[in-house]
Amino acid sequence: MKSSNLTPIKVGLLGIGTVGSGVFNVLQRNQEEILRRAGRSIQIAMVADLDTARAQAVVGPNVQVVNDARAVIANPEIDIVIELIGGYGIARQLVMEAIEAGKHVVTANKALIAVHGTEIFAAAHRKGVMVAFEAAVAGGIPIIKALREGLTANRIEWIAGIINGTTNFILSEMRDKGLDFDVALKDVQRLGYAEADPTFDIEGVDAGHKVTIMSAIAFGIPVQFDKAYVEGITQLNAQDIKYAEQLGYRIKLLGITKRVANGVELRVHPSLVPAKRLIANVEGAMNAVMVQADALGTTLYYGKGAGSEPTASAVIADLVDITRLHGAEAAQRVPYLAFQPDAMSDAKILPMSEVVTSYYLRLKVADQAGVLARVTGLLAEAGISIDAMLQREADEVGGAGSTQTDLIILTHDCVEAKMNAAIAQMQSLPTVLAPITRIRKEELA
Repeated sequence: MKSSNLTPIKVGLLGIGTVGSGVFNVLQRNQEEILRRAGRSIQIAMVADLDTARAQAVVGPNVQVVNDARAVIANPEIDIVIELIGGYGIARQLVMEAIEAGKHVVTANKALIAVHGTEIFAAAHRKGVMVAFEAAVAGGIPIIKALREGLTANRIEWIAGIINGTTNFILSEMRDKGLDFDVALKDVQRLGYAEADPTFDIEGVDAGHKVTIMSAIAFGIPVQFDKAYVEGITQLNAQDIKYAEQLGYRIKLLGITKRVANGVELRVHPSLVPAKRLIANVEGAMNAVMVQADALGTTLYYGKGAGSEPTASAVIADLVDITRLHGAEAAQRVPYLAFQPDAMSDAKILPMSEVVTSYYLRLKVADQAGVLARVTGLLAEAGISIDAMLQREADEVGGAGSTQTDLIILTHDCVEAKMNAAIAQMQSLPTVLAPITRIRKEELA
């Protein structure tokens, strides 16, 4: 194979933790296959990590290890810099410095791309270098490549994804074992599926970063994480998961982005999904992304959203892409966000109050005559129609002699502002005895 005679592409790795060691190991193990695909060998020539002894033990004696990332960026032999440090701070500075030094960049850092992507892509465009970030969304699932290249003939209508494995694992535990959120979280932490500080996961921030990136690629808009609506799973309880099940639904934390007449929806929140949908049956720490496109229809991408080698799979796919296009003119490369930089849209990201969806409502009410009529009357006055209803017997909810019961209502579509007003009115009724639970419902049809 002639192309294998070309000098190797030299790669510098910033950070060799879980993903970095996976990248090194998979590159070593599959080097022949990768060479046959890339046409040129890819070598990790230099690694920067604060723990140099541990890093050297991973990569062996033939790879230079330093404790200063800037030494990697300054090395004229390095063609590609892989950033695996994470976060917004030093990672952003190093990526910008690598671009300025004329290096291509591969990153798994979804927070960095979701918050600073516009600035990073502009700098890369100026310097004529590539920035690749397949591993930033859904781990090893090649969803970025599907959106940027595989679906390029389509007008994408919406995307809905389970894109955080930790929260999906917690919701699976809550459903399987009937646990409330705080108990399930402790279990999942004990099993090692959640960080000691799981805030980014359970509050929906991590999923928000990922859906922001997918939205930008799907609709050709700038990355705008600051405009995303983000709500986590901390307020969910076992009761609602059980009631949803009885009505034929599962509760999942979804990242959703949708093209509508007056702009783009960009939101993360728990959602009731019909149990018959494939995505509703994605359990444990797995990820799945549904894409609705005009020509192809619905596609589903499923797999491991995290872990050493699954994420390494995506990082190395980016390395191969850059290696193939290393000598190509910038105009021949796939644009960072799928659309040509001068053809980006300025479509408005809708505030949550303008989003149209349907709802699950649970009201703890006094078990007396006329309550149901009053609640349904307020919804009718607001122009909100009811799809289904479930009223529990009082003794089922509060035990024998209980004077309160649960009223569960599923609504048809309405604009969120209208629902907010209706909930405020229902909440003010003396017969509504606790804060109303509201969970959005997505049919994903």
